[in-house]
Amino acid sequence: MITRREFLHGAAAAAATLAFRGVRAEESRKEVLVLGAGLAGLAAAYELNKSGFGVTVLEARSHPGGRVRTYRDPFSDDLYAEMGAEYVDASDEYDHRYCKEFGLQVLTAKLYDGIFVRGQRFRIESFKKLRESLPFKGTRPGVLFGQEMQYTKRLLEKITDAKVLPPEILKLDQLSVADLLTREGAPKDVIDLYTYLNATESTALPEQMSALTMVRSHLQQSDFSEQQNEGRILGGNDQLPKAFAKALSTKIHYQRPVRKIAHNADGAEVWFEEQGQVHAIRTPWLVIAIPFKVLREIEIIQSFSESKMKCIQELSYGQVMKIAMQYKNRFWNEQGSLGQRVFTDTRLRRIYHMSIDQPGPRGILMSFTAGDDAKKLGTLSESERMAVSLQEISKIWPEAGRNFEGGITKYWNEDPWIKGSYSFTGVGQDIDFLELARRPEGRVFFAGEHTSPFRASMNGAIESGVRACEEIKASLRV
Repeated sequence: MITRREFLHGAAAAAATLAFRGVRAEESRKEVLVLGAGLAGLAAAYELNKSGFGVTVLEARSHPGGRVRTYRDPFSDDLYAEMGAEYVDASDEYDHRYCKEFGLQVLTAKLYDGIFVRGQRFRIESFKKLRESLPFKGTRPGVLFGQEMQYTKRLLEKITDAKVLPPEILKLDQLSVADLLTREGAPKDVIDLYTYLNATESTALPEQMSALTMVRSHLQQSDFSEQQNEGRILGGNDQLPKAFAKALSTKIHYQRPVRKIAHNADGAEVWFEEQGQVHAIRTPWLVIAIPFKVLREIEIIQSFSESKMKCIQELSYGQVMKIAMQYKNRFWNEQGSLGQRVFTDTRLRRIYHMSIDQPGPRGILMSFTAGDDAKKLGTLSESERMAVSLQEISKIWPEAGRNFEGGITKYWNEDPWIKGSYSFTGVGQDIDFLELARRPEGRVFFAGEHTSPFRASMNGAIESGVRACEEIKASLRV
């Protein structure tokens, strides 16, 4: 840890030379500095580089990818687990575009085939045929997700143009999902179920989420469902950021956390730390591809506009934990098993076969848990988290204990370079926060899933980087 005096002394010395390992000291109209080597920063740098820009990327970590993290070392038999961003939907245009460009194959993931709620077991196929119903008051038979939609019909009927919402609908941004559903007569069971369904996908709580966002999703029919056509990159999702990084080669400089950003009409100056010493670099164009929850802790001179700073300081991020558990046998495939991918109201929320595209007999069960459950598990030690996980999994598969070989967790809220899950639309943040998040400030541009309409996805991160590149190119043409 360096003192403030050491920071200022190092910054002043570095600013005198304005040089950074192979980057020209003189300012060129086509030099761009990108902060962050997650998919957003990588996509921006990759496209800028192809367009003839001189690109430098600063990354705090020792590797690329941001929230894309594929773990291999903890597991046997070449098994791997996606401990961060996981799914590539069939509609994810940017994911598929770059997977094709880099020669990566996307495999379709397993759909939900089991439900375990309130201690009861349901097979999805039987459930869909109306042979069984959820033990939650006020729910519709035959479907799992979307139970809240019946309580928004009255509001949807008031919308004649999705691009021009009436004032009554816009006011819903000041209500939470829980508030709106209660107002519209939904029983508590429906709100509880929403917590384990859509709120888990958002890594939030119904009390935190904008009701307007929920209504918009119903209008656009863009909600997550048990029929979502998802996939993963064969061999591990980290191959995508690695492919970007390979193409950029020495343009990425790792283990350089940013400490301060100054900007004016001519460009920006960024101070970063390298092995305990502070250095500075000037750039005529800057792309910030850092989560706002991390950007809040970086000194900014001069401050961005008041509305931009409000968005940076207040944009909502959820709680999320991934848990990977290795077993010596794939008991979830055996006859009589509830399924390979199970929706639950346990502390593990979603449990599924991670190793579906990998050879056996060993396999990994993955949990995606969020909201309060992730937060509570996050207070425990690694061994305590694993003990709770095994206890919860044993409720569904009693044979889990005798097959368990080990596991690992990733709690993204304790990660110093992420500090949370992905962003979500909090109460009061639907109407203008997306526009504020993505809006350039002079010669400073912004990328990241939080700046994309395809929020909370690899697709959104990549889209935002491509957009930032196009914005810089358009600025040069003006």
